Amino acid sequence: MESIQDTYVLSNGIKIPCVGFGTWKLPNENSTTDIVKMAIDCGYRHIDTAFAYGNEAAVGKAIRECGLKRNEVFLTSKLNNPDHGYRDTLKEFNMTMDNLGLDYLDLYLIHWPNPIKFREYWQEANEGTWKAFEELYKEGKIRAIGVSNFLEHHLDALLETATIAPMVDQLELHPQYVQKSTISYCKDHRMIVEAWSPLISGNMDHPVLLKLSREYNKTPAQILLRWSIQHGFLPLPKASSAERMLENASIFDFDLTQSDIEELSAMEALGRIGPHPDTAVF
Repeated sequence: MESIQDTYVLSNGIKIPCVGFGTWKLPNENSTTDIVKMAIDCGYRHIDTAFAYGNEAAVGKAIRECGLKRNEVFLTSKLNNPDHGYRDTLKEFNMTMDNLGLDYLDLYLIHWPNPIKFREYWQEANEGTWKAFEELYKEGKIRAIGVSNFLEHHLDALLETATIAPMVDQLELHPQYVQKSTISYCKDHRMIVEAWSPLISGNMDHPVLLKLSREYNKTPAQILLRWSIQHGFLPLPKASSAERMLENASIFDFDLTQSDIEELSAMEALGRIGPHPDTAVF
């Protein structure tokens, strides 16, 4: 990889840019439209949103107005947690597309595997959702389908009835929280692993991280994103200024050594920052 526009290849042959731009916590306002346009101007070609973020309309407007052809921007959205199951998934997808004002999605994900509404029968709910995903994919309304926050037992259950395997699993991933067994599972099943919160929600003051930042003359954020790329992950950083966006894209002119990566493993003692997929209260 030499730039954020270089691509991984999904199991169905679709190319996906190796760094995405995250939009979590950005409001459904013109300011978000402007931020997404700015990201595209800075070279980002992969935008990640979700129904639950409440900003699909602003993101869709940015993509429509950015000046690029639709096929030049890879767009991901995610299913709303209360709307699992076959019929609700189809209805929810139509709402997402109305919000975006676009003709198709590049990637659609089940946002969480075990929402509280379906806690007693999440397997059946996901089975119905995935049936809807497969139909939408075969109809050409989605170019690729996948999941988010799915651990091995969630994936095992889904694959019992799926006729098309997920192409992506988006997980919390950073040096504090390395989900090694899930990553290994995904690689064995040809799933690209995306990293949400690759910048640890801004908690970048660990001594090892600061040390490497000084040694490489790179920001802590750049060290973290380089760590993701060297592990074969697809990070989804967020930024609100062009300066930060460009910094986050400037991660291809250096390599962390194996010794550096081993040093960063000291951060694993701090653990996850997000909820566990089976106990999240949403």
